[in-house]
Amino acid sequence: MTQTLTPAKVTVDRKWQLFIDGKFEDGSSERTLINPATGEVLCKVAEADGPLVEKAIKAARKAFDQGPWPRMTAQERSAFLFKLADKIDEHAEELAHLETLNGGKPLREAQYDVADSAGCFRYYAGLITKPTGQTVDVGAPSVTQIVREPIGVCGQIIPWNFPLLMAAWKLAPCLAAGNTSVLKPSEYTPLSVIRLAEILQEAGLPDGVVNIVLGDGKVGLPIAQSDLVDKVAFTGSVRTGKIVAQAALGNLKKVTLELGGKSPMVVFDDVDVDNAVDYALFAIFCNSGQVCSAGSRFVVHEKIHDEFVKKFTTRAKQIVVGPGFDEETEMGPLVSELQMKRVMEYIEIGKKEGAKLESGGEQLSGKQFGKGFYIAPTVFTNVEPTMKIVQEEIFGPVAVVQKFKTEEEAIELANGTPFGLAGAVFTNDVTRAFKVVKAIKAGITWINGYHNTYNECPWGGYKQSGWGRELGTYGLDGYTEIKQINLNLDPQPTGWFQKR
Repeated sequence: MTQTLTPAKVTVDRKWQLFIDGKFEDGSSERTLINPATGEVLCKVAEADGPLVEKAIKAARKAFDQGPWPRMTAQERSAFLFKLADKIDEHAEELAHLETLNGGKPLREAQYDVADSAGCFRYYAGLITKPTGQTVDVGAPSVTQIVREPIGVCGQIIPWNFPLLMAAWKLAPCLAAGNTSVLKPSEYTPLSVIRLAEILQEAGLPDGVVNIVLGDGKVGLPIAQSDLVDKVAFTGSVRTGKIVAQAALGNLKKVTLELGGKSPMVVFDDVDVDNAVDYALFAIFCNSGQVCSAGSRFVVHEKIHDEFVKKFTTRAKQIVVGPGFDEETEMGPLVSELQMKRVMEYIEIGKKEGAKLESGGEQLSGKQFGKGFYIAPTVFTNVEPTMKIVQEEIFGPVAVVQKFKTEEEAIELANGTPFGLAGAVFTNDVTRAFKVVKAIKAGITWINGYHNTYNECPWGGYKQSGWGRELGTYGLDGYTEIKQINLNLDPQPTGWFQKR
């Protein structure tokens, strides 16, 4: 296998800077990015410190309080977002290559992410001009309206698994509603987001409306803490999400958290096993398992358990692992050496806990992998509900298979973790399908499918998988305040006090 760029004109040998108040500028320091496919140095990017983060927040504050963006009509903001989506399409090949180069995912997955990002901006460009609010008959000589207004400055912190797409999920409803933003991409995968900043600038976005600061959690924390920030939206781990929520308490800012999952795929004995295995492979090994909604637990009926495990394991061993630019690659590397080590630690924990390793479980090495961060698709069986590999999010290509006898047991196992982001049910019995899927405590569910995601539909979870929803009309609601306006039509004052 060789990793070669296709004709897209992509270069990383350039300055990768912060974007503050409509201008690109150097940071207080630099971070070295590593290509996860090769383990070699990719490039250097600027990093912010406290004063630079504060500068970005103040720019966003000024742009909201004094700038034109919140005062534009919905039609004007809509036109800009449509224009932005068109520009993303124009640069789609370059953006997809940056995603693959920086994060390691197969190029075809990155291409889908870029197209979906443009689609997200188009969705909110269309939604913002649609009817909203209410006029209420209150039984008095009054006209009462309920309207939605922008919240203000929004701090947005996104993860490394879908850099451009997560930026779109955050920025599209934020901008559509008339807010301003301070966005922090992951320290591991900032390249496509910086390129997006350049596209925003080219499209004519007013200064200060979107500001992009780079760095690790030390950069994200001041955003969540700042009294000049009115809302914080975070996607990432439960542990970090709790830190963000605590930091936001200072001025009781609005908080949206899209956190982790340990999502179940329940498979009954009346299904086509080969079809279920196809979906199971996609559920867990898409993006090397680095997906918050990954189907990482397969809850399989005892009658087909052994057949499912045999076919699933056989197919998992056949997955082509390699660099994202190789056309044959079906699964790429993990995003970083640190993440690879974390996943390997969980695999060792699973072995020590007594789970049976059916396949994988090792770091891949050899000429075709170089010094990249590759782990073989891994499958565990003979697991107990209390095991760490069953209870905790691994965020890598590691699946566990659980066995059940009855429908009630399947539901209990499906709900048997602190998470509730996603889940699926596979059965040919439509009555059972709806009964079980409604019993699963999760925000996103599928019947006889997995990973379908739509800009038009809400995304978020139950329990420790987060607060609030993104996407759909719910995503736009999350970037607005609700105001009640009462117009008194009675010229005579009324009240408790007599006229004198």
